[in-house]
Parts: sequence; structure tokens; C-alpha cells
Amino acid sequence: MTATRSTVLQIGPLMPALEAALRAQHEVLTAQATTASAPLANADDAARVTAVVTSAPVGVPAAWLAQLPALKVVSSFGVGLDRLPLDAARAKGLPVGYTPDVLNDCVADLAMGLLIDGARRIAAADRFVRRGDWLQGRYPLTTRVSGKRLGIVGLGRIGRAVARRASGFDMDIAYINRSAADGTPWRFEPSLPALAQWADFLVLTVAGGAGTRHLVNAEVLCALGPKGLLVNVARGSVVDQAALIACLQSGELGGAALDVFDEEPRVPAELLAMENVVLAPHMASGTHDTRQAMADLVLANLHAGLSGEPLPARAA
Repeated sequence: MTATRSTVLQIGPLMPALEAALRAQHEVLTAQATTASAPLANADDAARVTAVVTSAPVGVPAAWLAQLPALKVVSSFGVGLDRLPLDAARAKGLPVGYTPDVLNDCVADLAMGLLIDGARRIAAADRFVRRGDWLQGRYPLTTRVSGKRLGIVGLGRIGRAVARRASGFDMDIAYINRSAADGTPWRFEPSLPALAQWADFLVLTVAGGAGTRHLVNAEVLCALGPKGLLVNVARGSVVDQAALIACLQSGELGGAALDVFDEEPRVPAELLAMENVVLAPHMASGTHDTRQAMADLVLANLHAGLSGEPLPARAA
């Protein structure tokens, strides 16, 4: 760790324990609006900033980097990279840290939970009981999970963790990735529509960003079909949300289980009204264990960057 208190710019809110740790160890300046033309109104304050701490949903405007002349490191809470100025940072030789790996298990756990809920309609059945509808008749039949076909979009750290869990359910697993992954027992499928057509369940664990925007479109959703279930623990931008709603309304897609949306926390009224859709509030990494591990890694990246040492988890 650094021996002196550095000036850190915090962009947006962070978990309270992380904010407290930052303030205990550093001078912290704050910026809330990432759309502002400058990181700080006072140029002298900006000149003292040696580190930026932010989060994946908030990021850092690329233009701000040039306005922080003493900047040594950017440390981000989360795994999303689409709002981090990686190209601009590389051009300046500026290290950017993030928090991979420590959240893999919790995200994969929730993906499986959403899959099971979407197939067995657990949340909908809970509402059925609470409404007193069970007094009027039995709950409709649902879909088995064990032994079914699972397609995974993006076989990175989280995708592999999902596949390992699905293997415990004796599922037949195939995946699409930029290229076939070495050393895995699962089948590589280079065509996303073909993977969707084959699968009973399609789980999205691919990174967000311009390259994957609306990767899952109407063609893919229709290929998944009227008995298929889409599970998204990636980013809302990966799915064409308008096409998703249309396919669910028409019955061309069987159901969806979603932890992410286009304009969080705003969820379209059409999705709220559907009994065949499971909705979660972007909570995949939201456990005490994982968030603390993420906070610890944010601080480790921060202190390494300030000390001129290699970052434990570097994105750029």
C-alpha cells in the first residue's frame, strides 16, 4: 500500500464499506454526473487526482483522462468494461483494474436459479399460492430441468461456471464463443441461431458493449422457440428488448428469466405483466461474500497502481 494519502476521485456511489475504506486511506473527491464536461469544477483539484475509483455501470468518460494529469490508475468495481475508456487508457499507458473471478460463482448460481425458476415457474407458483388460487385447482404443469439441452452464449469464466453447474443436472451442453475453447468437454457451436434452435434453455454470459449489442435478436429468439427459455445474466444490451417482448407476446418464445435490462432500474410494463417471465433486479453478484471480495480487489488494484506495481486484475 502507499505510505501517503493520495487524492482519489470517486465517480458515482459505491458500497458503503468500500467508500469508508477509501476515505480512511485517501483524500476522496467525488463526481456524480459522468456526462459532465469536466471531472471536477476546480482545475487545481483535478491536478491532484492520482487515482479514479468507479463502478462498471458508471464508468469513466474518456475525455476526463486528459483532464487528470497526475492520474496513475483507474480501479473499477465490477466486470463490465463497456463504460471504461480502455483504448484511451492504453494510449496513455494507464492501468485499469476491474474485479473478475471473485463474482463468477454467485453469478453462475443465480443463472441456474433463474433457469430453474423459469422452467419450473417457482416465483409464479408462489404468487399462485398467495392469491389463494390453489383453492380453485391445481397449478399447471411445468418443464423439467434435468437432462435438457443448455446453450451458453459466451464461455468465459462465468459461462464455464454455469456449465459446471448444469453438468450436475445431467444437461447436454453446447456453447458459442469467439472461438472453440480448449480443454472443455462441451460442444462448440459457431452459429447462434443454430445453438438457439437446438437448446431448451439459452443462458447469456457474454460481455456487454458495442460488439454484442442486440446479439440476441428476433431470429435467435424465434429459433429458441415457443418451448424455449432465455436466461440473461449478462447485460441488457445483449438482447433486443423490443424483439424479446414481441416474441413473448406472440408465443414465439416460451419464457424468459432476466437479471438485466436496457434501462435499469426501469423495466417495461409488458415484461412486468407476463407470468412466464422471471424478473430480478441485477442482483447476480449481490451477495455479502462476493461484494466484499470485489471491494477488496478494487482496493488491491488501486494500491498497486498507486505504487507502480502490476495490478492483480488488469483490464487494460
